[in-house]
Amino acid sequence: MRGRGAHHRTLDAFKKGDVKILLGTQMIAKGLDFPNVTLVGVVSADTALHLPDFRSAERTFQLIAQVAGRAGRGKKGGSVVVQTYNPGHYAIEAAAKHDYKSFAEHELQHRRETGYPPYSRLVRVILAGVQEAKVKERAAEVAENLRQHAPTFGGAVLGPAPAPFGLLKGKVRWHIILKAPDSRTVHEMLAASRNTLRSEGSVQIIVDVDPVSML
Repeated sequence: MRGRGAHHRTLDAFKKGDVKILLGTQMIAKGLDFPNVTLVGVVSADTALHLPDFRSAERTFQLIAQVAGRAGRGKKGGSVVVQTYNPGHYAIEAAAKHDYKSFAEHELQHRRETGYPPYSRLVRVILAGVQEAKVKERAAEVAENLRQHAPTFGGAVLGPAPAPFGLLKGKVRWHIILKAPDSRTVHEMLAASRNTLRSEGSVQIIVDVDPVSML
């Protein structure tokens, strides 16, 4: 897609049959209804499984299930081909069968064992700045302060560590993860470290409660 309106023009051409093959990213996985589509392929379907995010399996299942639903929407029926290096992973198997219940059971068990939502609350503290040394030093200070208070309220601190997307818009990024059993603990932990969590100098601090992404 190289310009304004290109997305809609391409989809119109595909719908009319002027374009026979549509190749794209996740943008073509949702909300498209083309009765003449009889084959959908998912390339490297398990790439997301290796991302450092506790929702990686959930996102993989969601993506495969959604894109698979683009095939066979008409009377002709359809097939889906999924390329994966982890065919035995529960997210891949459940998505191939459109078995949401099976996936949810496996995923919830895994999150219960590892203490991730919905069995806990998370806070992601992101530190960003132009100078890596200063960001790293500030991240260590913030993490140490949080560790001094977290046990008092029953919470835990993970990190600091470089963010998966370690450089974004010209800024180096580190992050710290807080795990808490409930919302009250989150509030108490953040309140106790309020002064430490303020941006200072060239290092910006962002506190993301219940983060959607860990990247």
